[in-house]
Amino acid sequence: MKFLRFLLRLFTLSALGAVWGVAGVYLYLSPNLPDVETLRDVKLQTPMRVYTREGDLIGQFGEQKRSPLPFDAIPPQFINALLAAEDDNFFHHQGIDLMGLMRAVSELVLTGEKGSGGSTLTMQVARNYFLTLERTFLRKFNEILLAIEIERQLNKQEIFELYFNRVFLGHRAYGFEAAAHVYYGKGIDQLSLAQHAMLAGIPKAPSRNNPISGPDAGLERRNWILGRMQQLGYIDNNAYRSAVSEPITAAHHGAQLSFAAHYAAEMARQEMLDRYGIAAYNDGFQVYTTISSDLQQVAQQAVVNGLITYDKRHGYRGPERQMPPATDNAEEIAEMQATWIATLRDTPTVAGLRAAVVTQVRDDGITVMLGDKRSGDILWDNGLKQASPYLSENARGRAPQKPADVVAVGDLVRVTEDDKGAWHLTQVPAVQAALVSLNPDNGAIVSVVGGMGFEDSKFNRATQAQRQPGSNFKPFLYSAALDHGFTAASLVNDAPVVVDDSSLEGMWRPENDSGKFYGPTRLRWALTKSRNLVSIRLLQQLGVDNLLAYIGRFGFDASQYTPNLSLALGTQTTSPLELATAYAVLANGGYGVKPYLIQRIDDLNGETIFNARPPTVCRDCSQVAEAPAEIGGEELSMEEILAQKDQAPPRAERVMDERVNYIINSILQDVITQGTGRRALALERKDLAGKTGTTNGPMDAWFSGYNRDVVTTAWVGFDHYTPLGRREFGGTAALPIWIDYMKVALEGSPDQPRPLPPGIVRVRIDPDSGQLAAPGQPGALFEYFREEKVPKDSAHGNDSAPGTRGTEDLVRDIF
Repeated sequence: MKFLRFLLRLFTLSALGAVWGVAGVYLYLSPNLPDVETLRDVKLQTPMRVYTREGDLIGQFGEQKRSPLPFDAIPPQFINALLAAEDDNFFHHQGIDLMGLMRAVSELVLTGEKGSGGSTLTMQVARNYFLTLERTFLRKFNEILLAIEIERQLNKQEIFELYFNRVFLGHRAYGFEAAAHVYYGKGIDQLSLAQHAMLAGIPKAPSRNNPISGPDAGLERRNWILGRMQQLGYIDNNAYRSAVSEPITAAHHGAQLSFAAHYAAEMARQEMLDRYGIAAYNDGFQVYTTISSDLQQVAQQAVVNGLITYDKRHGYRGPERQMPPATDNAEEIAEMQATWIATLRDTPTVAGLRAAVVTQVRDDGITVMLGDKRSGDILWDNGLKQASPYLSENARGRAPQKPADVVAVGDLVRVTEDDKGAWHLTQVPAVQAALVSLNPDNGAIVSVVGGMGFEDSKFNRATQAQRQPGSNFKPFLYSAALDHGFTAASLVNDAPVVVDDSSLEGMWRPENDSGKFYGPTRLRWALTKSRNLVSIRLLQQLGVDNLLAYIGRFGFDASQYTPNLSLALGTQTTSPLELATAYAVLANGGYGVKPYLIQRIDDLNGETIFNARPPTVCRDCSQVAEAPAEIGGEELSMEEILAQKDQAPPRAERVMDERVNYIINSILQDVITQGTGRRALALERKDLAGKTGTTNGPMDAWFSGYNRDVVTTAWVGFDHYTPLGRREFGGTAALPIWIDYMKVALEGSPDQPRPLPPGIVRVRIDPDSGQLAAPGQPGALFEYFREEKVPKDSAHGNDSAPGTRGTEDLVRDIF
């Protein structure tokens, strides 16, 4: 009896000691526990997503892949799978599972090793959000206390939602919705029972149990969970048998982009990083750009087609590399093919041009193997026959006579598949191109392509390349001349020029492209035909300082230009985006705009925190000159966003005399109809204007052109500044890209003449002198003048000056 009383006292004292111990631990730890209420406002690290203006996803940026879901959006089947895997008593306990904890403690005492753990979902939430992963008793006590406090302040649905969206699941996926996309390329609501069980099994060991890194361990864990679901009555026998027999279908999926627009997405990423710093990657911003989904894809295809067409004109450069050749040894063959497959999988596809290894060469064609182990035949006529060897940019070798003249077994080549399933030999062009298209009324970037393929080169030539524009710059020189008193009929002598200028490294003897001289030439005709010598003499008469002072209004940074006469030929460097922005002024009637890409930014909750309000040309109202507004601006409150919703955007500032703008536009229309841009007549429109550009070498080929609704610049050249070939010009290399794009971009844009502005006079002139034509003079032409700049003299004397003749005799229209 005494012994029993001793045991009772011992048990009582032990219990009291345990209570006092727990109380002491609580009193010690509780003051340092984090505030559970912060879980209600927790901000999960959610990647930034970039969309087109139509809402198509074109980019996702952020270290952690996360797609948070509310509890109501989580499939009940997955909830059951996760409960079976982690905590089937979750909806009944108060944060801790005493039986589970006791089991874990007994396993630790008996085996000396950590066993089942005993952590509830609530305890895991406490650990994931507030605690470290260190395995100490102190941290475990903190975890228990926090779990109890979490259960007191949050309901079960909120706790489950926090766990669902936070837990790490391998391959940078955080939360089960993100993991569903990473492993299966679908939302969690689209997955099967077996796939739900597979995901539910990952948290126990994310690196070992995920279906990509550890498919065997993941399968074992999945089937155990399915068995638990059956035991708990969540699924019946038929569902269990069907699910355990389902094979593993997981594969790594990147962001599910609507289509590839990497250069545009990267521009948005950089701008967001400048705005928000590292928070841009984690705060779940939804970035809506000005990019048109349809036109962006058209632009990319136009660039690819243009470069491949150019490339075919210059010959086949051979395989990208030579792989180990075939042997007769079976083991060596297997090893060789494994090497081939590994190399092919590591070789990125560029603009749809896939890497392949030649496995067989026959008289009628070749067989190639792709990275997915598929094989395909390429017939003689499908790229092999046409593969004359490249010798230089100006020469190709003799046409091949048989497939063996082109490739050998083990060659790594590029192939493409047509709509009928036939394979063709091709190659990734060495030349590069860029295209940028704007809305001229506000500078919105409608499409931008920075090269052949982002996979091949991340350098964005549309915005980062600094290249000489050549004659593409001449319209701004001629605009400056018109603004300073010259007219489209002014004569400038097309004759040899010798310039002694130290900034040009001695004597400079420029020439026309044709090598000929044409004598006195009207400015309209000189720009239409891109006469270099007229342009240089025109700049001599205008003055370099006057040109530099004028071109700043188009967005050019004249402070960076060397002040010499070579500016007349476009020797200063610029980017395609900068040039397109300048042409936007010509297209919109003479108003300054700034290019911009981000139209709207929404936060994680879908609230708009930024809305671009760029200076905009008002077509239906009388423009008033005013200081241009900032495109970016500060972040706005919801009240400010709503207040701006119905307000008209700020008006763009007039930077160019509207009459000068009209005259230069009419000249650039002549470039299309009579000059170096005649290929654009294929578009069968009357409202197009533009200018080619070709630099010495030629190194750079350009075409910039527009109508009232779209302005687009295309550039072609080599990154390493080597010649394109003596037969390559702006009209042959760049203009076809521009045409392919604009034939789609102009759909829906009315083909209508630009209205004449007030103060424009249209008179008949003598084409040889630029003076007023005599009555009835054959061969006379109509020309536009600013009213105060109408010629005072006639080609046959002063008797027909405007002051002595009637309006009807001048045959002029004044509007």
